[in-house]
Amino acid sequence: MEAIYEQLLILVSTPLYLVIIGVEVLLSNYHHKRVYSWKDTAANVYLMLLNAFIDLLVRSGYLLVLNYFFHWQFVSFSHPVVYWIMLLVLEDFLYYWLHRFDHEVRLFWAVHVTHHSSSQLNFSVGFRSSVFQPLYRFIYFIPLALLGFRPLDIVFIYSATQIWGIFVHTEFIDKMGWLEHILVTPSHHRVHHASNPKYLDMNLGMFLIIWDKLFGTFQPELSAEKYQPLKYGLTKPIEKETPVTIVLHEWASICQDLRRDDIGWKQKLLYTFGPPGWSHDGSRLTSDQLRELEADEAIVHDAANNNVVQL
Repeated sequence: MEAIYEQLLILVSTPLYLVIIGVEVLLSNYHHKRVYSWKDTAANVYLMLLNAFIDLLVRSGYLLVLNYFFHWQFVSFSHPVVYWIMLLVLEDFLYYWLHRFDHEVRLFWAVHVTHHSSSQLNFSVGFRSSVFQPLYRFIYFIPLALLGFRPLDIVFIYSATQIWGIFVHTEFIDKMGWLEHILVTPSHHRVHHASNPKYLDMNLGMFLIIWDKLFGTFQPELSAEKYQPLKYGLTKPIEKETPVTIVLHEWASICQDLRRDDIGWKQKLLYTFGPPGWSHDGSRLTSDQLRELEADEAIVHDAANNNVVQL
């Protein structure tokens, strides 16, 4: 039955995606904002298809794994409403940590970086998938199977929340009032895709924003008076974007770092499992280091302005 529901989700959501993308294109043309390009949109579709192919290839395998742990379940739910609400909340919680580790561990960032490689933000960027994520994503959801949630239900809820995750990739929806306190909104997700130092690795939730507020990764979108305009994409853009480099450029960079002759095993481990941007010689900076540098520069700038003598 859950497989049928997932198919219905696809049937309902696909024409809806086409409608909202069409509306966004019309709005961008009306406001003379270039939020779409043929090259970028083609890359989004290409990455989505690669991800879908890998997911289809390994789905039977990860469902078998989840089914194995489901047989060891130690919780049972008698009320269906409680069951589905708990599954939604707990899966969103586990996805938060999946997403957080994708940002904080370079090995996983090499997978997730594809999603952040666009310098634009529009609904089609929501399809710009982390190509190899299906190979390990299910591991985070094993606790759900142990808690008595059926594997197909886990897959169904993930697909359902992904629909919301696609809708928040837009510049044309402003802040959403009281929903800003509960859900991940377009405003929150614009921050997540921005490469400005203050915004890096922030707002990591898929559906609920409460996890970011609980675990210190929440950052509201600031007005132009308070902070610099949003800049999307990577802190260091891909030098030559091709169908291969867009997927594998960070893996190539990791291999290049591991081949260095001037580092030991500890540094090699940090180049693999440390935060993205870590370097043994300071030639590259992590998100936290970029934030610290920006804060120091702001202090120096303010001090310089305060010391100006007006005649």
